[in-house]
Amino acid sequence: MAATPSTAPPPGGAPTPARGRIDKRAAILAGAFAVFARKGYADAGVADIAAEAGVAKPTVYNHLTDKATLFRSALEATARAKLEERIAAVEPLYAPGDDLAATLEGVGHRLVQLHSDATSCALRRLLYAEVTRFPEALELVSAFGPHRVVHALADPLGRLTLAGRLAANEPVLAAEQLMALLIGPLEARSRMGVRPVPDEELREVAAAATATFLRAYAA
Repeated sequence: MAATPSTAPPPGGAPTPARGRIDKRAAILAGAFAVFARKGYADAGVADIAAEAGVAKPTVYNHLTDKATLFRSALEATARAKLEERIAAVEPLYAPGDDLAATLEGVGHRLVQLHSDATSCALRRLLYAEVTRFPEALELVSAFGPHRVVHALADPLGRLTLAGRLAANEPVLAAEQLMALLIGPLEARSRMGVRPVPDEELREVAAAATATFLRAYAA
C-alpha cells in the first residue's frame, strides 16, 4: 500500500493558519502600542492601528473586539515583553566569574538601558496618562512591574550571599535598594522619560550604583 502523503508543510513553507493568526495578533498589538504611544488613547483610531499593523480594519476587530480591549492588551503585551528582557538581564549574576563588581555593574547598566529605552518610557507615560480611564492598568504594574524585577534580582543576590561573596542577608531588601540606586537618578536625568539619556550617563549611573551597593553589601 502506498504511504499517505504528509500534510505537514515543508520546512520554510507557508505558516499554518494558527501560526498566521498568532503573528497577526502580535502585529496588531505592536501597531496598537505604537499608535497609542504616539497619539494617546483619545486620539488613536482603529483605522490608524490597522494601518500601522499592516492589516485590514475588520481584522483588528476580529482579533480584539474594541479600542479599549486593544489598549489593555497592547499595554499587557508590551509590559510582559519588557519584564522578560529585564529578567534576562539579571542572568549573568548566577555565574559572575571572578570579578563580581564588573558583572554587577554590567547587569546594572543593562537594567538602566532597558528602563530608559523608548518603549519603556512610552509605556510609563501611557500608564500615567490613562490610569484614571483604565484603573485596572495598575494591575499591570503589579503583574509585570518593578517588584517582579526586584524578586528576580533577589534570587542571585541571595545565592551570592550563601556563597560568601555578598553579605545581603535580606536579599529582597538588597535588591530593592540596588534598583533604587539604579532607577532613582534616571527620572531626573530623563526628565520623566522625555529626554533620551546618553549611554555614557547610563554607565555612570550603573557604576555609582554598584559602588554604593558594594559598600553596603560586600562580603
